[in-house]
Amino acid sequence: MSMQDCHDDVVAFHNEKVTLPNSERTEMRERRDANRRRLNSGLDANGDPRPRERRSQGSYAMRTMVQHPERDYDIDDGVYFDKEQLVGPRGADKTALDAKKMLRDAVAYTRFRREPEVRKNCVRVFYEAGYHVDLPVYRRVRLLGPLGVPTTRLELASSDWKESDPQSVTEWFLDANKRRSPDSSNGGQMRRIVRLVKAFARSRPSWQPRIASGFMITKLVIDCYEPAPGRDDLALYRTIAKICAQLSVSLEIAHPTVPGEMLTNGRDDARARFLAETLQWAVEQLQLCFRQDCSRKDALAKWDRVFATDFFCDRLTCVSSKPATLIGGAYPSRPPRNPPRRAVDKQGGGRYA
Repeated sequence: MSMQDCHDDVVAFHNEKVTLPNSERTEMRERRDANRRRLNSGLDANGDPRPRERRSQGSYAMRTMVQHPERDYDIDDGVYFDKEQLVGPRGADKTALDAKKMLRDAVAYTRFRREPEVRKNCVRVFYEAGYHVDLPVYRRVRLLGPLGVPTTRLELASSDWKESDPQSVTEWFLDANKRRSPDSSNGGQMRRIVRLVKAFARSRPSWQPRIASGFMITKLVIDCYEPAPGRDDLALYRTIAKICAQLSVSLEIAHPTVPGEMLTNGRDDARARFLAETLQWAVEQLQLCFRQDCSRKDALAKWDRVFATDFFCDRLTCVSSKPATLIGGAYPSRPPRNPPRRAVDKQGGGRYA
């Protein structure tokens, strides 16, 4: 049985309500670049070394960021040093905490309304516009491989220095999107599906502290992506149905590029479980779209309900009836008029590759 065709509506929703407008990406890029200049000036003033390189990473680099009503965005901008640069006054290696404090002191050289903070995995710089810039600190360690061939290992300043390669995650995503998307326009279908699932996960303010992170969602979508040429609505439905099936077997989500490392916390990760519950509900809602008697109006009303919006039904210039409360009142059909602010990530991400 075929699904009521709402491809154009889902693409319109993605373009207007999900993906970031170019104006906001430009503003964030300008903030990022200004922060880089500020960091250099502060390091110079404090007599500390400049980094060898800065590289954007995470959802900003993968271009999977989604719109937020309060513009609560984060830009991950990795700061790379050689290990030999990060030494104390007596020649000993700087600890991970000392390296982060060095960066915090440098960016704090210019006054902010809210002072930059050292987090577990980064230094966070806050902006009044609503978003923040996270500065994870990396050091390059030169080593000799098994056959005496020189090699380099990247280490992230976390609770201690730990092996990490954030660019491998970006490359993993970009390669998958290029190889598996049936189109290359508008970012590629796989990237659009990632954005749509992330938008669904952020569609109710009450879900924010409980649901899986964007990195976890991206990994699940890549694992479970079901392409559908010319049908983003069908690709989205099939992908979230497959994610539900995978999470029903195991709630563990493996890191895409670090063997043996998990993005989840144990076998019963609460965030993954909550994502599974919400996606299962969405699948059940969208199953109506496969019924023979499902009208276009009925189908759009279901898409409205899934994304807690009026966007879809407004395309018919109709007013949908107010849906009943979902799953015993657990999930509101619409966000409250005065939604609470999103829970603050106290660990400085905890998601760096």
